[in-house]
Amino acid sequence: MSTDANTDGTDEANSATDTEGSGGHCSTPDSDGEVAEEIAIVSFERKLDTAREIVDGIGDAYETVDVIEYHGDVFAEHWGAYDCFVGLMASGIAMRKTAPLLDDKWDDPAIVVVDEELTWAIPITGGHHGANQVAHDLSQLGAVPAMTTASEAAGKQGVESKAKALDAHVVNGDSTVATNLAVLNENLGPVVRLDGPRAVLVDDDVTVLKRNGEAGVVLGTGTVAGVEKAQVLDAWESALGDLDLDFDDVDFVATGTRKEGEDGLYAAAQEIGAGVVLFEKETLEGFEGPSPSRSKELIGWPGIAEASAIAGGREHELAREKERFDDAVTVAVGR
Repeated sequence: MSTDANTDGTDEANSATDTEGSGGHCSTPDSDGEVAEEIAIVSFERKLDTAREIVDGIGDAYETVDVIEYHGDVFAEHWGAYDCFVGLMASGIAMRKTAPLLDDKWDDPAIVVVDEELTWAIPITGGHHGANQVAHDLSQLGAVPAMTTASEAAGKQGVESKAKALDAHVVNGDSTVATNLAVLNENLGPVVRLDGPRAVLVDDDVTVLKRNGEAGVVLGTGTVAGVEKAQVLDAWESALGDLDLDFDDVDFVATGTRKEGEDGLYAAAQEIGAGVVLFEKETLEGFEGPSPSRSKELIGWPGIAEASAIAGGREHELAREKERFDDAVTVAVGR
């Protein structure tokens, strides 16, 4: 997420990159348009072995993964009890049985269908509300996630995904039709963060994001190329432990755009259920930390760990100055 900060406390976030691209997700309510945590795999009896294979493969990533044997009223019987149904069946069956139950995309469960050979994982409804996430996770078992939502098909990040990375949710769901079209056309403009108290008047084509719960801390992180997930997790745990905090206190992970695609960093963020927010160099230059930085001397970038922690924090302050761990990971904590 690149952020340009104004002196009045307003932050403009040009883009937010989350762990969804690496198979991860955050624990936030699906009704807010973000992720699924409670899943039911609906399977015919003859396909139960495949259903159990799915549970073994992705079950640890979710709060609940139940296997329910198919019968004619199975979806109606369990409608509203799960964030997402995975139909181990032909797509036509799932469509005919769930279509009469659909009411509102912000409240309906997501639906994904998958074949017995785990060749395809096809989101049918609720792509931005858990189905794309589940289909992507099923790709770990070899299934091809056949995502048809416009932003994902174009390789762009919709506003629901931006919300997920920022541990926030969409307040006015109807607005996302216009704002995701703007994402697709590359003219959305920055996401603006407003620190209150203040009142905001918006039109129908403005999507409002609200934080989930109280604000936590931001893990500003710099890494060497090829860093391992375990190295990053150990560094974060040590830095948070000094503040008597743990991973549940983390809003998101912040770093510089030059770290985009660093697999070990993204895998670590996935492990703790946090989004990864990327800041542009120009933004970080406006939030340089107090510690000397070799990267500024060598490549002209301010110290990524401290600058991104300060830029990402609501108060734009450090709770902990940077420290280098295992000669591979530098961590600062922002608030």
